[in-house]
Amino acid sequence: MPNIEEKAQVVAEIKERFQNSTGVVLADYRGLTVAQVTQLRAQLRQAGVEYHVLKNTMVRRAAHEVGIEGLDGYLEGPTAVAFSADPVAGAKILSDFAKTSKTFAIKAGVVEGKVVDEAGVKALAELPSREVLLAQVLRGMQAPLVGMANVLQGPIRKMGYALEEVRKLKEAQA
Repeated sequence: MPNIEEKAQVVAEIKERFQNSTGVVLADYRGLTVAQVTQLRAQLRQAGVEYHVLKNTMVRRAAHEVGIEGLDGYLEGPTAVAFSADPVAGAKILSDFAKTSKTFAIKAGVVEGKVVDEAGVKALAELPSREVLLAQVLRGMQAPLVGMANVLQGPIRKMGYALEEVRKLKEAQA
């Protein structure tokens, strides 16, 4: 049985993970086979997500120390916690896994220090990836510039058409 110093060290590690993560997802992992858990861990590892099975009391203490309120109601039964620097990555992988598994269930999540319920985590999982969002923002910023370039090229194009017509007219007269 761990002593008080070991428990304090575990709480400190969980607290550090909460502070370093922008996205945290809590899930109920009951009924999963070893093969399913191994597959899930591999997918999460590839995305840079840390996945741990933790004691509810330790998570509760760490959350209170970090200042996260409202998580206590979700810390019932077996709990696996996924910590991620990208708030969408862990939610997306766990949500997809929950769709294929009948026993795996998402409990809640923490995004930027705010607790969200299962529906919030699933909504977060539906968001496009960070790269896609950045591409959409850049496309939106680029559209007015492309339009302006086309507008500014208009008179030059018209001048080219006019000169071409003058050339054809002179050739016809010659």
